[in-house]
Amino acid sequence: MAVGNINELPESILLELFTHIPARQLLLRCRPVCSLWRDLIDLVTLWKRKCLREGFITEDWDQPVADWKIFYFLRSLHRNLLHNPCAEEGFEFWSLDVNGGDEWKVEDLSGDQRKEFPNDQVKKYFVTSYYTCLKSQVVDLKAEGYWEELMDTTRPDIEVKDWFAARPDCGSKYQLCVQLLSSAHAPLGTFQPDPATIQQKSDAKWREVSHTFSNYPPGVRYIWFQHGGVDTHYWAGWYGPRVTNSSITIGPPLP
Repeated sequence: MAVGNINELPESILLELFTHIPARQLLLRCRPVCSLWRDLIDLVTLWKRKCLREGFITEDWDQPVADWKIFYFLRSLHRNLLHNPCAEEGFEFWSLDVNGGDEWKVEDLSGDQRKEFPNDQVKKYFVTSYYTCLKSQVVDLKAEGYWEELMDTTRPDIEVKDWFAARPDCGSKYQLCVQLLSSAHAPLGTFQPDPATIQQKSDAKWREVSHTFSNYPPGVRYIWFQHGGVDTHYWAGWYGPRVTNSSITIGPPLP
């Protein structure tokens, strides 16, 4: 029998149709149409289906989720918010705040270094000099898709990671500072570990530093990330700490 009104379709078919509509269109255009559509679009079942269809969860997913709709959006937005973290584009997107000594430089990971680095996709790094070198990036959360209500109400975890290494022949000091900023760029949260001093003739292994911001105050609109360092022997050239593969991610990671 022909259906004259789409709302005469079984709810299971409407749910399946909604599963294929982009999430933002569902909320902005479909949800206001009528009470039936609103109620269906608000169902947990729909957002679990969309998560499964997008590969955000697996069939055997058994972890608790407080809000499947928010979970879906956080998963869909999940990516590294720092641009050019591995120096593939030179210093594009980075502000060179302090450029001492022989200044910042980009170098290639050697074959042996690539074997030692945990991510085989990383091929380059930034390296510092004999006077302090610091560079930074500011992440605009709204521009990256994280709307104000999401950040103020859900306040998803914000995870920061960075990788650094010394040279085996020269001591160095590495530093990192990350701040959560308000719309007026006032600090609402800060992660600033003590500078890491690596002695001369160290193992020169790559080290990871990480931190997760949780339960931070409402009002976070930007994230400021700054790192760098200096060699401790003041040798001309590029003997300070090397940095690469920096990242800022928000919300639960992909399975």
